[in-house]
Amino acid sequence: MEYTKTYTVKNEHIDVQEIMDGLYYPFYMEYCRHDYIREVLSFDFEIEAKNGVYMVLSNYSISFLRSLKRGDEFSVTCTLYKDKAGLPKLHFKQSIIFNNKVMTKAVFTGTCVPATGGRPYLPTSVLDKIKDAPVLEEN
Repeated sequence: MEYTKTYTVKNEHIDVQEIMDGLYYPFYMEYCRHDYIREVLSFDFEIEAKNGVYMVLSNYSISFLRSLKRGDEFSVTCTLYKDKAGLPKLHFKQSIIFNNKVMTKAVFTGTCVPATGGRPYLPTSVLDKIKDAPVLEEN
């Protein structure tokens, strides 16, 4: 299932070249991904942290294809994939799209860890929600 949110480039995110600074692309992806995790997976970061469960990123790769400009209204997509090897990882393929063109694409990988330390895992509540998710075939 592809999840989508719409945002507008903020003036303070524009650099001296009059394009959005590369630092902000992952932030917009994070906003969308966190909403997906909260709304679709029913994982509330604040509540889970208080219960001793941290969801953290373990890796990401990002490709910048085109630049956004001041005031551009754009969409961020988020699609969840399970791990090919069956590891306790969540893979999120994300894109930033403007005028039907992919501006930036990325894959973010995360897992959960106990707040007290310990091995990565995915809570049963999350496993139940992702059982029908496709498997990420690429690395």
